[in-house]
Amino acid sequence: MKSFFEFDNTFRSKNEYLLCGIDEAGRGPLAGPVVAAAVVLPVNFDMPEVRDSKKLSEKKRNDLYKTIIDHALSFGIGVVHERKIDEINILNATYEAMKQAIGGISIKPHLFLIDGNPVPFSHIKHRNIIQGDNKSLSIASASILAKVVRDDLMKRYSKVYPYYGFEKHKGYGTKNHLEILKTLWATPIHRQSFKPVKSFLPGHDHYKSRRWLGKRGEQLAASSLIKLGNDIIAMNYNVQGIGEIDIIHMEENEIVFTEVKTGYSGNRWGEPIDQIDRKKRDRILETAEVFLSKNDYDAHVRFDVISVQFSGNIPKIKRIKRGLAID
Repeated sequence: MKSFFEFDNTFRSKNEYLLCGIDEAGRGPLAGPVVAAAVVLPVNFDMPEVRDSKKLSEKKRNDLYKTIIDHALSFGIGVVHERKIDEINILNATYEAMKQAIGGISIKPHLFLIDGNPVPFSHIKHRNIIQGDNKSLSIASASILAKVVRDDLMKRYSKVYPYYGFEKHKGYGTKNHLEILKTLWATPIHRQSFKPVKSFLPGHDHYKSRRWLGKRGEQLAASSLIKLGNDIIAMNYNVQGIGEIDIIHMEENEIVFTEVKTGYSGNRWGEPIDQIDRKKRDRILETAEVFLSKNDYDAHVRFDVISVQFSGNIPKIKRIKRGLAID
């Protein structure tokens, strides 16, 4: 049996012939995005430990991820989130993620090796390899990148939805996940077009509850921050007798404290910052001071406001950076 490195070499007609492996992670889950990766490795570079990402432990995947990133000539990542998956279906979403990944590489390979069945990519020279992630070094490396990136996203989401176990099942339809879904209903990151998610979507009664609506707004706001590449530190950080901060996250060199205001469009509730009076603002500032005194962060501080307005069940999210005035 050929090694993964030897398999790739069968496609090279000369030493400088560059291959780009492409694979995806997340076609089957009930929640979260589909992620694709494209990676170009040096011609003479081999990693005998590389295998299909699903056959590796999490620790091994993470270690190999770092090695691949360090040695790759170029790589690209594509992410298509749940609402787009619902809109265009999972197959087309997978193609879109692959196109994004291809667009992210900075050099032009001679041939693309793509895992699985034929794809409608007439703009590139490619070969489709059935079970390529268990044959090709380039494809298996891409599968590791895609899997690690997607798993990291699901771990980030677990801070927003702590009762759903996303950090464990990564959105796949495990028995535990299905039981939680039946009890707590679908989250904003569930794929609404997938069975059985469509049977457990929040109904009209949920949206009539101000408490439920406020919580859903906070979840949508935090999820939107994760989609932008941010990491959530805390949700609903509460200091008894002082106040609560809806979301705390890191963004580049700033620690950001965010107040979320949720409502329905057309209800004359005005701009979100108009809903934050001086008393509310002072409580947020005092709560932030407590958080900073208990946690050592070497970062600038910022106070944002995010508004979530529903028109029916469709949310419109607006972020106002430094929307909470401090003086």
